[in-house]
Amino acid sequence: MNFFEHQERARSNSRRMLVLFGLSVLAVVAAINAVVLLVLGLAAEPGKDPQVSSGAAAVAVTVVTLAVIACGSLYKIFSLRGGGGAVARALGGTLVSGDTRDFHLRRLRNVVEEMAIASGMPVPEIYVLEQESAINAFAAGHSTGDAAIAVTRGALEHLSRDELQGVVAHEFSHILNGDMRLNLQLMGMIFGLLVLGLTGQKVLEHMRGGGRREGGAILLIALGVMIFGYLGMFLGRLIKAAISRQREYLADASAVQFTRLSSGLSGALMKIGAFGAGSKLVNDDTEEVAHMLFGDGRGYSALTATHPPIVDRIRRIEPRFDPMALTRLAQLEREVAAVDRDHEPPSAAELISGLAAGSAGSRRARAASDEQSPPPSPDPSVSTAVMVPTPAQVVARIATPGVEHVDYATAIRAALPPVLRAAAHMRDRAIDLLLALLISPMPDHEPALALISGQLGEGRRKGTFELIGVVSTLHPAQRMPLVQIAMPALRRRPPQELAAMLACVDAMVHLDGRIDVLEYALARMARQQLEEALNPGAGGRPGDAKLPARRIEALGLLAVLARHGHSEADKARRAFAAGAAVLFPGTAEGMPNIDEWPAFLDAALPRLDGLLPAAKETLVEALATSVGHDGQIAVAEAELLRLTCALLHCPLPPLITA
Repeated sequence: MNFFEHQERARSNSRRMLVLFGLSVLAVVAAINAVVLLVLGLAAEPGKDPQVSSGAAAVAVTVVTLAVIACGSLYKIFSLRGGGGAVARALGGTLVSGDTRDFHLRRLRNVVEEMAIASGMPVPEIYVLEQESAINAFAAGHSTGDAAIAVTRGALEHLSRDELQGVVAHEFSHILNGDMRLNLQLMGMIFGLLVLGLTGQKVLEHMRGGGRREGGAILLIALGVMIFGYLGMFLGRLIKAAISRQREYLADASAVQFTRLSSGLSGALMKIGAFGAGSKLVNDDTEEVAHMLFGDGRGYSALTATHPPIVDRIRRIEPRFDPMALTRLAQLEREVAAVDRDHEPPSAAELISGLAAGSAGSRRARAASDEQSPPPSPDPSVSTAVMVPTPAQVVARIATPGVEHVDYATAIRAALPPVLRAAAHMRDRAIDLLLALLISPMPDHEPALALISGQLGEGRRKGTFELIGVVSTLHPAQRMPLVQIAMPALRRRPPQELAAMLACVDAMVHLDGRIDVLEYALARMARQQLEEALNPGAGGRPGDAKLPARRIEALGLLAVLARHGHSEADKARRAFAAGAAVLFPGTAEGMPNIDEWPAFLDAALPRLDGLLPAAKETLVEALATSVGHDGQIAVAEAELLRLTCALLHCPLPPLITA
């Protein structure tokens, strides 16, 4: 199943969930109506028409019940409007700072950044649940632009780097497969039923001293509301559990696909099954997010369990797994506890095989790799090899990174100049870095610097100027990863400051008409991701438009990429024709001449982002056909294709040689 099939499946799951939830609500409303009518019948006074009073009561009960459920759900959904970071903070998560000296936090940040670069998506905000000694994690958010990953302190201190990487990869698969939005919808819907049950409970608590006749009737009705409200919530939990269990298996399989060893993920699961803390969290507020967690955080029964049994999950990864290994691993837990907090803990495989002591040196080496200064940046004049994938390979790779992409991302992150990597992590310098990335390719920097001074202040101009020289040494393949890494720091700036920066970036793009399409796409990607962070829930939703309805935009985008990807006009026309044949088979499309291409793309890209998943798949295939038409892809072309896919919310891993 490729990314676009996952998107369609997510749409289908959302529709199915809405239907099941609607049926649950109707059942609850019908049950409460039955209770009310029964109580009114028992309490009816002689001489009154029971049919009239019963009909009016049924309408009133239905309206009030639906209103309580709807208000509760809307309140919860509104409270989650802050995106993944809001969910993490509500559970006591602490944001990992860019200048942290904690070994475990630096290791976590490095792993998350490597996964983001390998996946072609912005780096999520990173949180740690400091008070939780269990091994667990979760990803939350509406889209990749406002996603957050939270990991417990227990996971950081008990898991080796490969095991931590497996857990993070599992959470990234939830982000890439579109599970996060569904998770937040589930939270909102079930909360509405919880509010109904709580309403009945509160009425019961306050009406015990009421009159004998009226008070008794109200107590019976409140009891019915409480019982059936909680019963509806239980049905909602069953729906949530059924959907969640299958997605956990899928996330495990995806995580194994793009981590170095299956033993990383299976080792993390083994430690959950063997160690005393397990995955159960102490925070009482975790019930709502139980379906988001890496492991069972509540200890549910089999009927309402949001996760498959640990042994089943391990056996899907390691078919020859012997459950007796968990017994031996449990006896060795103290060896992990004895590891210095500033060193790499032994893996489950090392503990079980008795190699923990002998592997201490290699663990120290891995720990050092997360602390050491990176090597020099590669010479930008040297062109690295880029694979020339078939269009089908590009489509298959969307949101599906492999082992080679993680290795590539690790090398890219390590090779970034220290001053730029530090700036990307700093809340005060991330804006300077983004501006420097956009200015550095310009032949004359002064007009852009003057624009920055006039719109953002002299201090921002100086900060940007300080970085331009180092940014100019970057290889083209390092520019997009730097923006990805800088996203968490950029999101922490005040909204007014980000709005002023984006206005300045727009003016810079149109300053002299000389900015190339690669820099435009980089700026556009930054804008899109920041806007989604400022307005969570606004982006990343699967659209419903078909290609014929976006014909002008699709052909125009194809023409812009073909013209900027080929120096000769004849080659550009042939590349366009090849892509257009994929978009609209059997028709002869002339290549449109788009002079004001930045303005055109500003209007076209949001409309193309609203295509159906199947239509996006065809569009991406057409773009890949055009870019690779001449049998070779330069680094700049490959990055332009990746940036375009990112703008369509179709994250494409780096195009690298095997």
